[in-house]
Amino acid sequence: MKKLIANLFIGTLVTVLMGSSQVYAQEKSIVVSSTTSTEQSGLFNFILPIFKMKTGIDAKVVAVGTGQALDIGRRGDADVVFVHDKAAEEKFVEDGFSTKRYEVMYNDFVLIGPKSDPAKVGGGKDIQVALQKIAGAQAPFVSRGDKSGTHAAELRYWKGAGIAIAPGTTWYKETGSGMGPALNTASAMNGYILADRGTWISFKNRGDLTILIQGDPKLFNQYGVMLVNPAKFPHVKKAQGQEFIDWLISRDGQEVIASYKIDGEQLFFPNAKK
Repeated sequence: MKKLIANLFIGTLVTVLMGSSQVYAQEKSIVVSSTTSTEQSGLFNFILPIFKMKTGIDAKVVAVGTGQALDIGRRGDADVVFVHDKAAEEKFVEDGFSTKRYEVMYNDFVLIGPKSDPAKVGGGKDIQVALQKIAGAQAPFVSRGDKSGTHAAELRYWKGAGIAIAPGTTWYKETGSGMGPALNTASAMNGYILADRGTWISFKNRGDLTILIQGDPKLFNQYGVMLVNPAKFPHVKKAQGQEFIDWLISRDGQEVIASYKIDGEQLFFPNAKK
């Protein structure tokens, strides 16, 4: 009898362990290196549970500035990179860290500033003219200063405005932080800041800040996604990473992205090229 009970116990234990290993084997996950705007806008919290429900794949996001997100991909520490700096993304592919870049969605950048608008930029549409006025008035300006896609765009606009920010410029503050914390700094300083519209819509601590410049074609903000090259990094989860990309650019994924709204306002507009 004791031997029978022992055998039954061992058999049950083996079954439980085998079941556990099968469940573990079925767990699928990828690491997505992405920009803070996709996370802090709430987009990932909205779309990733839907993706997991459909595929069983858990997408674990590392949200940093676009420059840092691409560096993570260059080290092979992510399976997928999802960012918004087209020139840098194309260089990433050119250098062999990915084999293809896919366009996913877009929104735009907006210039945020105090309602009192000390630099008198409101009412215009040209971002570069607005920056010239801010520099002329030496009004407080907050920059992310973190090599993100937003920071890269801001630097392009300063260059286009013919303005070089000298080191130690007192009215120009670099935070080295993500979009949300940088907006918090601008709110506390009552200063100007360039932001992506998605994060601004989801931002609650606005204080006296409002949108002052929008609609300039130069403010267009495209997002792209890339699989980190498995030929360069064999540990990259090629199949699962590509499944995530394929879902993002599929009709289903595009509809999910389009359906993400805050107070009825759409944050991202899908534009994957079929």
